[in-house]
Amino acid sequence: MEKKYSVAIYPSQDVIDAVKTMKDYLKSKINWYNSCNSVAHITICEFTISESEIDKYKQKLFKICDTFTPFQVYLEHFGAYENSGAFFISPNEISKDKLKPILKKTQETLKPLTLKKSDDPHLSIARRLTPENLKIASQLFTTIDIHFLCCEIVLRELDPIKKQFFVIDTFSFGSNPQPELIQGSLF
Repeated sequence: MEKKYSVAIYPSQDVIDAVKTMKDYLKSKINWYNSCNSVAHITICEFTISESEIDKYKQKLFKICDTFTPFQVYLEHFGAYENSGAFFISPNEISKDKLKPILKKTQETLKPLTLKKSDDPHLSIARRLTPENLKIASQLFTTIDIHFLCCEIVLRELDPIKKQFFVIDTFSFGSNPQPELIQGSLF
């Protein structure tokens, strides 16, 4: 049976709680919206495969995460993708520069799967907002300064009834960088 999976970075519980408070406050102002009930996360990718294949990809995720080293992520401003109605918290540039290789290497590890990828790390507050609701969100939330230690990624499975992802596995960063293979010459 095919299932939908998501690979993501979860922030610390403090950040998850703070984002939930923001989502609930926005919901009190504009009513229900897409992702109002989802747990705070930074999406790496999503894919659909047969349940029987997932263990093979769990092994790949374990191996790549063993090479990553934990680092602080600083979330310092809000942003929006006007074309998709997304309102989000964005990491500062230094954090983005550290997150992008994690996203890219994780996505490369999951080849040959067909991935719905994210290449701009961000933590969504809301998705598919109308232009009016996007304006309300940007007026409600103007400053932010929170951070968390990025030290693992999670594999989530979609609950088709609740239409929410739930964590099925966690892969800790092992701080064991693999040596880069360098093409040498014999002479």
